[in-house]
Amino acid sequence: MSGAEKSIELVLRRLKKRYPDEMHTSLNHSNPWELLVATILSAQTTDAQVDRVTPALFKKVPNPKSMAKLKPKQLYPYVKTLGLYRVKAKHLVGTAKILHEHFHDRVPNTIAELTMLPGVGRKTANVVISNAFNANEGIAIDTHCITVANRLFLYRTKDAKRIEERMTRVVPKSDWGNLTHLFIALGRDVCTARKKYCSNCVLKDICPSSDAK
Repeated sequence: MSGAEKSIELVLRRLKKRYPDEMHTSLNHSNPWELLVATILSAQTTDAQVDRVTPALFKKVPNPKSMAKLKPKQLYPYVKTLGLYRVKAKHLVGTAKILHEHFHDRVPNTIAELTMLPGVGRKTANVVISNAFNANEGIAIDTHCITVANRLFLYRTKDAKRIEERMTRVVPKSDWGNLTHLFIALGRDVCTARKKYCSNCVLKDICPSSDAK
């Protein structure tokens, strides 16, 4: 086992102990379709804000077929409290049409297929695959993950794809989904983009960016 692998093993062990209830998405959903919709809506918006609007939205459009019949503006009343809601509504209707016409209303479970859908990038695809299908094809890297990875491993990049490529080389595949949730939990708790609270961090003695060793 390399030094990097030993390091991430220790990091994961401590984070799992500190955030045992955070190893899943906080977006409320009951099936892959609902998770896909919620994840598209979550761009530049908090999960809590999304969770407030999705119950009524899911009641209106419980499947791709029902949403594919609508025009984007018909979704505005349900999503207007979210950032970029007009663009997101357009993406949702476009995605629903593709799923209905080409996937028989089924949400695909591969990155290649998911990223063909409007508003779906690698991060969204990885979230859906990990949480809806309990599988791992990659690591979902959001802004919290970028901040934590740069501080913890001294990366000097904000490129999510480059960070994902580096992390997949040292993190066991079985933990790819966990890594996302644990880094997000740490980022929301003590390792925020604006300020770090190292004295309260469980990694303070092993993080090279810590100011509380």
